[in-house]
Amino acid sequence: MAELATLDSKQYIVVELGSEQYGIDIQYIDNIVRMQRITRVPKAQPYFKGVINLRGEVIPVMSLRLKFEFDEDVITGNTRILILKPDAHSSVGIIVDSVKEVLTLPNDMIDKGAKDANDERAVYLSGVGKNGDNLISILNIVGMFTEKEDENA
Repeated sequence: MAELATLDSKQYIVVELGSEQYGIDIQYIDNIVRMQRITRVPKAQPYFKGVINLRGEVIPVMSLRLKFEFDEDVITGNTRILILKPDAHSSVGIIVDSVKEVLTLPNDMIDKGAKDANDERAVYLSGVGKNGDNLISILNIVGMFTEKEDENA
């Protein structure tokens, strides 16, 4: 019976941005590293913080807070860079306030919900998971990195 349960559920890394919790499908997580020096890149999008060198690989890093149009990052001892692999050929880092836990959510506890066409951030979410009294916004990792940038930016 336990095998059946694993087919109908997924594991997520739960991260925090301010008081909000977000789940990232564990299949996209390559590494979790402490905050480190980020080399800025000229003329990049405001949410693109620069690049880091991780074991000889240059990885672009973006602020999830700025991407979501929240306040600027406040770097603390809990701040982490999650190294994601949205596809087999690329890596990207995202800055989060903290990594909370690894959580297994059954698929029936994730509400795909109706997307608000006027909310451009809705393309970044694939649903909302229910974990007891907590709601966890499930990030659409592929959607976050394949979006078309605003041509006026």
